[in-house]
Amino acid sequence: MATELPPPVLRAARTLWEYHLIYEPLSEADLIIGFGSYDLRVADHCAELFQKGLAPRILFTGKSGNWTGNLYESSEAEAFAARAMKLGIPEASILIEPRATNIGENIRFSRAMAGDDIQRVVMVTKPQTQRRVRATAASQWPEIETLVTAPPTRFEDQPTEAYPLENLINELVGDLHRMRIYPPKGYQIAQSIPASVADAFDFLVRKGYHHHL
Repeated sequence: MATELPPPVLRAARTLWEYHLIYEPLSEADLIIGFGSYDLRVADHCAELFQKGLAPRILFTGKSGNWTGNLYESSEAEAFAARAMKLGIPEASILIEPRATNIGENIRFSRAMAGDDIQRVVMVTKPQTQRRVRATAASQWPEIETLVTAPPTRFEDQPTEAYPLENLINELVGDLHRMRIYPPKGYQIAQSIPASVADAFDFLVRKGYHHHL
């Protein structure tokens, strides 16, 4: 339970959580891209958007990452595709990219698989990685319009049995660190980081939440 941690830690974590959220307005697109992770709710949300007619295809991307090495019997992309098919998505409408191990590869490999006729893409990820996905797509797939969204999960509900709250906080901290160091490397575009967010980051690092740096 989120309430088991000290209130200052929870407040700082919520500050980072809110910063990472995007939830852009959506419109019809050429493709939905679902980013693999521990969070199968992303696959559920992709299926829901497809069933609403948002795009004619879903591309699931991901091999494994920091949190999913032993979580699935197959790649993240294959596990997400299986989940979507259970929800009624036709196999013929699903593409699988099973090699990517980070957000940059998710986007580069998806771009290579998607084809040249793509103009607008809806990228679906975990709530806490929306900002990184948008910043990375703007750098590595700039010629298309990218809309970013996620399941509408609350901070309190994001942890799972396989991914406890401590993991979530470490991820929030680590992703903010990447937003600082990745733009000079060309991995993503720069993001403005408010002082309150920087202070929350520093506080959580001092409290030991530095295992995803």
